[in-house]
Amino acid sequence: MSGDSALYLENQLCLPLYMTAKELISSYTPLLSPLGLTYTQYVIMLALWEYGDSSLKGLGERICLDSGTLTPLLKKLEAKGLIKREKDANDGRGLLISLTEEGENLKEKALPIPEKAKCHLGLDQKEAESLYILLYKLLSHLRERKES
Repeated sequence: MSGDSALYLENQLCLPLYMTAKELISSYTPLLSPLGLTYTQYVIMLALWEYGDSSLKGLGERICLDSGTLTPLLKKLEAKGLIKREKDANDGRGLLISLTEEGENLKEKALPIPEKAKCHLGLDQKEAESLYILLYKLLSHLRERKES
């Protein structure tokens, strides 16, 4: 790449990553709509189903969302009766996020979603595994650079 070509859209890795992420997230809409969840709410629920009760800070770190972004999402999930937000007994300033019985029960309805979502990718198993490894390698490298 020389001169102006460094600034060509087609030469930017960030653009296809961004566009792919947007398209992938939007492909979840018809899958999540019957559950009454947005994609980001689904990611929150995945984290709570997998790890159980979590502090606001811990949940935010796990799914890469700051508390300013996470709080309105949690309020909506609480209004739907899927989670509870309570003061953390160990940290008076913190919040503890936990699933309600309804939130736990939603897990059963969500079980087919990952398999259905894979159908949208157009990748075979080996390609999907390679992409997964490369994306986490890139993410790890970017986080390390950010911390240093």
